[in-house]
Amino acid sequence: MTNFLSFPRLFSILLWLAGGLVILFLIAPIVAIVPLSFNAEPFFTYPMPGLSLRWYREFFDSNVWQLALKNSIIVAVFATLLSTFLGTLAAIGLSRPSCPARATLTAILISPMIVPVIVSAVGIYYAFAAVGLLNSLTGLVLAHTAIGAPFVVITVTATLASFDHNLMRAASSLGAAPVEATLRIMLPVIAPGVASGALFAFVTSFDEVVIALFIAGSEERTLPRQMWSGVRETLSPTIAAVATLLILFSTLFLATIQWLQRRAERQKIAHRD
Repeated sequence: MTNFLSFPRLFSILLWLAGGLVILFLIAPIVAIVPLSFNAEPFFTYPMPGLSLRWYREFFDSNVWQLALKNSIIVAVFATLLSTFLGTLAAIGLSRPSCPARATLTAILISPMIVPVIVSAVGIYYAFAAVGLLNSLTGLVLAHTAIGAPFVVITVTATLASFDHNLMRAASSLGAAPVEATLRIMLPVIAPGVASGALFAFVTSFDEVVIALFIAGSEERTLPRQMWSGVRETLSPTIAAVATLLILFSTLFLATIQWLQRRAERQKIAHRD
């Protein structure tokens, strides 16, 4: 009896140990790169001879890095706005019971998440070359909108699955126009899902490098593309400093997404009650 009871406990310990090893394997590169951003010498070596904020100062004082950061922010903000607007409209349309060919339309809308990004980049390159959108921030915004919108569609669609459409019927019976009912009744309820999708779209755009390599010129370099160029041309701890800042940035965004998802769950439970 004792051995039988101890087996589940042993299995649980082994499961936690395996999970811990997997997590350690995933975060090992992060743990290795962050200290190197404070290295006093321009080498990626351990042990470090000293600590310094030199590479962070170089990042903030460099015109090249600051231009790349500005481009990344501009592209990510506008791509997020477009992705959120288009993705939310698409999700609302797909959630209607009368939507024809819903499965087919959903598959088409989320296809940029499934198709390899290199394939998308080549297709976007040839399409944009024909209309003169290469080497422009506008082209980058449109391309990143295409890869960011599926995240909004998925998160908003999941939120709408628990939305009570009787609220819209009640608003319509009281004289509210469809647009007014959507803005004043549906949108506040699905706002956490919309915000989560927008954050996913922003991070996707901000971290994207493959499409930027294809369609961006020297003046439209984004932060990930500048890091890629730095790795190829002059390997410097400045890249480690930028990577550390991006890790902090991504961690804050993930924490925000988790908070929004928990808020959406609480709202879902409240609506059920």
